[in-house]
Amino acid sequence: MIIETAISSARNFAVWGVVAFLSIYLFINRYGGGFSRIPGPWLASFTDLWRLFVVWGRRPDATHIALHEKHGPLVRTGPRTVLVNDLDAVKKIYALNAGFVKSGFYSVQMTVAKGRRLHGMFNTTDEKFHAKLRRAVSNAYAMSTLVKFEPLVDSTTTEFLAQLERRYANRRGEDGDCDFGTWLQFYAFDVIGELTYSTRLGFVERGGDVDHIIRDLEWLSSYIAVVGQMPFLDLLFLKNPIRMLLSKYEIGKSTSSVAIFARKHVAERLLRRAQEKYNDDKPASSLEGSRDFLSRFFEAHDKDPEFITEESVLALTVGNMFAGSDTTAISLRAIFYHLLKNPTTMRALLQEILDKDAAGYFSRSDGLVTWDEARNMPYLSAVIKEGLRIHPAVGLALERIVPPNGIEIAGQYIPGGTNVGCSAWVIHRDESIFGRATDCFRPERWLEASDARRTEMNNALFSFGAGARSCIGKNISLLEMHKLVPAVLRKFRIELVDPSAEWQLHNAWFVKQSGLRVRLSVIRNSES
Repeated sequence: MIIETAISSARNFAVWGVVAFLSIYLFINRYGGGFSRIPGPWLASFTDLWRLFVVWGRRPDATHIALHEKHGPLVRTGPRTVLVNDLDAVKKIYALNAGFVKSGFYSVQMTVAKGRRLHGMFNTTDEKFHAKLRRAVSNAYAMSTLVKFEPLVDSTTTEFLAQLERRYANRRGEDGDCDFGTWLQFYAFDVIGELTYSTRLGFVERGGDVDHIIRDLEWLSSYIAVVGQMPFLDLLFLKNPIRMLLSKYEIGKSTSSVAIFARKHVAERLLRRAQEKYNDDKPASSLEGSRDFLSRFFEAHDKDPEFITEESVLALTVGNMFAGSDTTAISLRAIFYHLLKNPTTMRALLQEILDKDAAGYFSRSDGLVTWDEARNMPYLSAVIKEGLRIHPAVGLALERIVPPNGIEIAGQYIPGGTNVGCSAWVIHRDESIFGRATDCFRPERWLEASDARRTEMNNALFSFGAGARSCIGKNISLLEMHKLVPAVLRKFRIELVDPSAEWQLHNAWFVKQSGLRVRLSVIRNSES
């Protein structure tokens, strides 16, 4: 009896101990640190589970817009997380050497290969490492360098247009029903493959998902978006010791398909470099005639092999594949969708193309457009900027940790250690910056604005981030968009299968679209 009583008392004590601990923990979350004055959902002030479930719902962008409309520039979305909608704050948070480091969300994005995390340009939280890595490879991403890649982009564009014509053009009924959004994903993947390895992955030729890479990336993005709200969960799921050990010995699916693909091409290039160096007795840095991204990464490796290790080369190529495919495909979908949904805008762009054609502006006879030609088409540039504004690829806040001394944002002191961030979906709806009707696709806003206002709009365009950690691949995406849009419109008359249907959005870090189904008919020379 005494033993039973003691056990019962111990059990009750443990239960009440847990209840007391949780109560104190939640109380500190809610009222500690001086955050209680920042408005936001009541439940969010107690636990990060609130924002985890919002992201799990797959439209956190809509939730964040609504919260800022209700509460103003600062919204508390977690015990130590604050979303910010203030252009001055953007300049502070993302400024060069401002002391704001990336949050644990980005560590979740590190892919695993052979039991090790791959620290890349985007996902590293080490600012010194990032700065040094960016300096080492930034020249490879400069627009002056990428223009030299135009033949590689043109090769994929030519194949893309040929496949669309062969499979869908001038067909009736379901045979002519093209899932254009999926094909734009195929295109973006093959372009980044060609730029990185001088070889397409085969998406466009096959008209399908090669080695389930797209499927696997979609799953991974969904995982990252949700688990990244509470990063410690990643140590229980994908990066637990058992999975890391399995990855080390390449057992099962513990290594991503993109990392496997990249490792294969890196290994092949290493072998070729070794063979050519042995046969020709030349420095390895001079061997790659194509000078694709991989060859340029190896040149950086040759200059500083202790810092740019072979594993760093692998991480850089994997980063290209992750970031360079989805973002461009999403932006291209947004441009075409809104053009097709707004016939007046489409007519204006087609008229610019026709006028340029009539004036003999385009130099190529195959219908493709050079970068120099495309970037000097004002309405095309306005359409692309408006597509990036109204539908930025990234649908969550770009999280940063406030430096130890804290900072004042929008008239409020935010203590050090706070997780803060701005979302392009919120910033891009600011009518004080972008003018009226920010929910509407209106490229004219970029042409009608004064020089001063246009500069402000350009500075507020957050599609590729801002500051030192802005997307290094921005120029790749801009090159593809400026070249592909006019190439498609010069080749095809394009229309929606169902003009009344709306597309579906799925926000899993990247806000991917589905339901962009079109019919294509080839424009003959006599029609142009």
